[in-house]
Amino acid sequence: MWTALDIPDTAQETFTDYKRWRLLVNDGGRHTWHYLRTDEEVENWPQNEVDRFWLGLKTTMPDLPPAKDPLDAARNGYKFYKELQSHDGHWAGEYGGPMFLLPAFVIGSYVIGMPFKEEERLEMVRYIMNHAHPEDGGWGIHVEGHSTVFGTGLNYTAMRILGVDKDHPVCVKARAYLHKLGGTTSIPAWGKFYLSLLNCYDWAGNNPVPAEIWLLPDWVPFHPSKWWIHVRNVYIPMSYLYGLRFKMEENDLILSLREELYTEDYYSIDWPAQRNNINKVDEYAPHTRLFDMISGVLYMYEGCVLPPLRRAALARTCRLIVMEDENTAYQTLAPVSKVFNMVARFAAEGRDCESFKMHKQKRADFIWLGAEGMMVCGTNGSQLWDTGFISQALVETGLAYEPENRESMVKALDPSQMRNDPIHYHEAYRHTTKGAWGFSTAEQGYTVSDCVGEGLRASMYLQFNLEFTPNLISKERMCDAVNVLLTLQNPNGGFASYELVRAPQWLEYLNPAEVLGNIMREYCYPECTTSVIAALAIFRKHFPDYRAADIERTIRGAVRYLHAAQTPEGGWIGSWGICFTYAAQFALESLSLVGETYATSTVARRGCEFLLSHQRADGGWGESYKSCEQSAWVEHENSQVVQTCWAVLALMYAQYPYADAIKRGVQLVMQRQKPDGTWEQEALEGVFNKNCAISIPAYKFSFPIKALGMAGKRYPDEAVV
Repeated sequence: MWTALDIPDTAQETFTDYKRWRLLVNDGGRHTWHYLRTDEEVENWPQNEVDRFWLGLKTTMPDLPPAKDPLDAARNGYKFYKELQSHDGHWAGEYGGPMFLLPAFVIGSYVIGMPFKEEERLEMVRYIMNHAHPEDGGWGIHVEGHSTVFGTGLNYTAMRILGVDKDHPVCVKARAYLHKLGGTTSIPAWGKFYLSLLNCYDWAGNNPVPAEIWLLPDWVPFHPSKWWIHVRNVYIPMSYLYGLRFKMEENDLILSLREELYTEDYYSIDWPAQRNNINKVDEYAPHTRLFDMISGVLYMYEGCVLPPLRRAALARTCRLIVMEDENTAYQTLAPVSKVFNMVARFAAEGRDCESFKMHKQKRADFIWLGAEGMMVCGTNGSQLWDTGFISQALVETGLAYEPENRESMVKALDPSQMRNDPIHYHEAYRHTTKGAWGFSTAEQGYTVSDCVGEGLRASMYLQFNLEFTPNLISKERMCDAVNVLLTLQNPNGGFASYELVRAPQWLEYLNPAEVLGNIMREYCYPECTTSVIAALAIFRKHFPDYRAADIERTIRGAVRYLHAAQTPEGGWIGSWGICFTYAAQFALESLSLVGETYATSTVARRGCEFLLSHQRADGGWGESYKSCEQSAWVEHENSQVVQTCWAVLALMYAQYPYADAIKRGVQLVMQRQKPDGTWEQEALEGVFNKNCAISIPAYKFSFPIKALGMAGKRYPDEAVV
């Protein structure tokens, strides 16, 4: 049993001594945080710049002479950023922001008796408290979102599990807001499920998640193997746990939470009536009539389940869970599936088994410590993604050639390409991974189309553009990456994220999650498509004879898709970054690589004019994350450095001929650079599934360095300050 902790009354106090925290980076990109309890440990493991920077402590980096021009400003930025590079070549960093990931880890770990260290628990509490909305005391789906039942119910529960007393002022305020919303009976589906595992929500209040769907023939159009990978990997263990009606045994905390989370008597709640009870403050993707009808039929089926069929279905889903764990060395795809797999393996095998040990070990990879406390990241990191962008930036700006940066560039080469297909390839419905790069590490083991593109591109830049780097990646391995890309193009020419689009569009009518959009199937994305165009266009310059006809056909189809994806206003809707500025940078760069620029292409010209129509008086650009929610430009209250860089890069790639707009954007970025070469963290940069924003702090280095450096090369005789 976890014991209560002595938690300070304010979230501003430091719960642990940040000078005792260290980031451990292992070969292969794994990074985990460790707390040193003795002075001897502290002396033997000195704190470095990476530790101090991410913990919000003052670094030892000196202030630099003011930049004379944009290239000099880019140089100053990299003087600082290269000090954060890990020994294995990647840049470790935060990938946080969603406010339902940490509570999921806390609840799942508590249910199976997998505690956190005291220092970790204290910092998790601090993170949750620091992100409570000061007005109402609640939490949203992400740190910038409005308070919801989903965010408030789960974070309140997590605080209580982590030892915060129910009479603590933060709990009192949050509980009052939760009760104002009617309590957690109206929490969205994933919240219902987490609380059911905790034995604080009756299983009868959940819409059915039958494991039997995995017994259907693969050719069925709605077979779950055709669902988007993030959804199917979540619902495999969910269906297993639902089939068992697995729940933690009652204890004093659970009995107390049953009183705290609801406005009515827990034991008198009509649980079946809560299946479709979703609070309006949470609802982004409401249930369709088709979903409610099918759920009703399945609910009746649950009353007459055939035991042999259910046993076969549970055996099938359990097998799929094990295969996912083994394919990813227990990382799993992402933290939501990680928690459910962890609980499912415990339900099947107990504590005294290898899977419990491995899940506990790899759980640490998702946990990140920042200046505001300890969070859970959206994956086990963004290692490849961040390394790819800064490597490209250094080469394209010319900074990679400077003697003081050469060692850094050599280290960045070849961090995480996958060499083989998954252990359980076809049986686990996986796409090929031989030659691919993923978002984080090779161990995590998932192909992502734009990560393959950016990884291949960065590798080619580092090996072919720099005479001092070793040839670590053979032609064969680069060709393997191209082979992967050529398997990922869809009939409309576009590229999705992890796999081909496998399911029909109408499957989206069965979205069960309520708080996220476009989750049931893969979609083609402008960002993914443009990363592939760019990588293939560069590859064929170096290897013109390798699958030349296939590459040409693929690029032509991708460009057609990109033309068609342009909105009537001239922009492209970004799905992984915010939003139009993010997509425009990728789109206009890839078009330039196939000869389409402002002077030669109406598509590129319209893209530039769209961006220019949103430039502000201060020279910058600023979009709200609500642009992603609404698929329409929504202004942020402030100009954003990263978004300004995306827009400036897009205009330069498109060879926009009028310098003033570009120079004004560059001026804003230079003005916001701090004396040590860094930039402040501003609004969240990333997004997924329309409604959840996420932080990618490395962007505030890679894109300003790239935009400033390219501007300095383009306007070498002008200061632009």
